[in-house]
Amino acid sequence: MKFAAVLASVLMAPSAAEIYFKEQFNDDAWKDRWTIASDWKSSSELGEWSHTAGDWHGDAQDKGIKTSTDARFYGLSAPLSKTFNSSDKKDLVIQYSVKHEQKIDCGGAYLKLLPGGDKFEAKKFGGDTPYGVMFGPDICGSSNKRTHVIFHYDKKDENLLIKKNVGCEDNQLSHLYTLVLRPDNTFEVFVDNKSVRSGKLEDEFDFLPDEKIKDPNESKPADWVEEKKIPDPEDVKPEGYDEIPAEIPDPDAAKPDDWDDEDDGEWEPPMVDNPEYKGPWKPKMIDNPDYKGPWVHPMIPNPEYEYDENMYAVCKDGCTHVGFELWQVKAGTLFDDIIVTDSLEEAQKFAEETFFKKKDAEKEMFDAAQKKDREEAEAAMADEEMDMDDMEE
Repeated sequence: MKFAAVLASVLMAPSAAEIYFKEQFNDDAWKDRWTIASDWKSSSELGEWSHTAGDWHGDAQDKGIKTSTDARFYGLSAPLSKTFNSSDKKDLVIQYSVKHEQKIDCGGAYLKLLPGGDKFEAKKFGGDTPYGVMFGPDICGSSNKRTHVIFHYDKKDENLLIKKNVGCEDNQLSHLYTLVLRPDNTFEVFVDNKSVRSGKLEDEFDFLPDEKIKDPNESKPADWVEEKKIPDPEDVKPEGYDEIPAEIPDPDAAKPDDWDDEDDGEWEPPMVDNPEYKGPWKPKMIDNPDYKGPWVHPMIPNPEYEYDENMYAVCKDGCTHVGFELWQVKAGTLFDDIIVTDSLEEAQKFAEETFFKKKDAEKEMFDAAQKKDREEAEAAMADEEMDMDDMEE
């Protein structure tokens, strides 16, 4: 009986969260865990990663990795500690923090979840490398600011972008990006632990063909009347309407006193708009008694439509690596606190231990730095004005 009770309690207990990847970059050995994509681009095209807590931070010892060279590509990948396989029918949770210290104008900051296993070529990892998920912010200019949510779909062999824009943060503080992909074919995106987009995969992505299509055997009848208004057949143009000129001589104009008809020619008053002129005559419009409204094409079930229970399976053959594959015009983005797990609760717990623990102190340090910059700029401007005054004296 005791054994049965223990067994029952074990079966009823929630399964422990699985952590497939966790990286905090707090030691110099991070370089041993990650591989630079040195064969993707030439050394002159690849930017350097710096290991730093940043110019403002919550803890000087809590470091991340930061892009440090302008107008460069950045390629970097690391293996998961355990393969994530969609066939396990578990939630997929990807989370990491991003800080654009440089007032980013154009550059990516997204993370990729990658298949490949033992055949994954880390040094060749780049833009053409197949991936299961691409997630994270991408900014270029004031109008193109989005959080990419892209899933690979094997049936189409395509990477499917979310159809509606998901915004992102572009200030100079750290922000937390979280993606949840569930085996019930739903997803959710969080920024700083606040849900910003959620829904069904079939609604937000082009996984499936349209459930209904226009009936190819139907077409608008030739006698279908869509004109809502028609000219009034009883409205007649008034007699003499076309004889009204558009312009008339200005009745208030007078010949100048110094006008000489012999030298200047016969004086003619300037022309002005005729207030009686109403433009080309048009009959008034009335309701069309034969109007049937806009023709609506009848819809029928799409014979090619079939719901796919496995849309969520972005890692059906197993995802084994994470990686950054980026281009940045202006460097200065810092990445930290990456986790890949099957539990949103686990990811949120990790965020409390990392991102949220540092958040307020980082903001205080940033505000202090901004205040100092303003004061120095004001002082420099005052000195410049004094120098100008001295020169004038």
